[in-house]
Amino acid sequence: MDDPKEGERDAMEAAPLPFRAAVDALRAARLRPQIEIDPTKAPRRLAPFAYALEATVVDGDEDLADGRLILLHDPAGHDAWQGSFRMVTLVRAELEPEMAADPLLPDVCWSWLTGALQARGLSYGEPSGTVTRAGSHYFGGLSERPSASQIEIRASWTPREGLGGVPDTASHLASWCDLLAQIAGLPPAAPGDASIVTLPQRRGPQSR
Repeated sequence: MDDPKEGERDAMEAAPLPFRAAVDALRAARLRPQIEIDPTKAPRRLAPFAYALEATVVDGDEDLADGRLILLHDPAGHDAWQGSFRMVTLVRAELEPEMAADPLLPDVCWSWLTGALQARGLSYGEPSGTVTRAGSHYFGGLSERPSASQIEIRASWTPREGLGGVPDTASHLASWCDLLAQIAGLPPAAPGDASIVTLPQRRGPQSR
């Protein structure tokens, strides 16, 4: 049986230089220590080339939020993207009941995404997405569980390309992590925080 990791390496070596440079920047990004992040299998049908990361915001033994970020690349360009790269994300978090009941919550969550990109001075286009909140109520054998609410952000945007046709993917990843931290309820990271570590962080099995 072929080694899947070897197949991924071969695919990356065959990828266009701008995509490889964009992925290298993602791998070299520096992130908050509360965010555990790993490469994951990327979808194959969305674009000729794709790279994906999954992340969890952790506080002690508690997972506060999680998400996935996918970098897509079509060297021929894509009319809907208005560019050759696209960032696609899914972010989820549990909510306090009071926050979940706020009618402005979807607008606020979307503003967290756009605000995270703008706060780092990133240029992007064609943003689109949805904000969904859901509630779970338990009955029967599960009736002792308290009701739970969850927020989910699905979004995509086109990062503007820089020199060599390569977008600043490291900064886009950092802004996405800012969104994850905000939806998880973490305080903003201090500028130049020395505790920020280099991606990727490999995590083994943990009991939570």
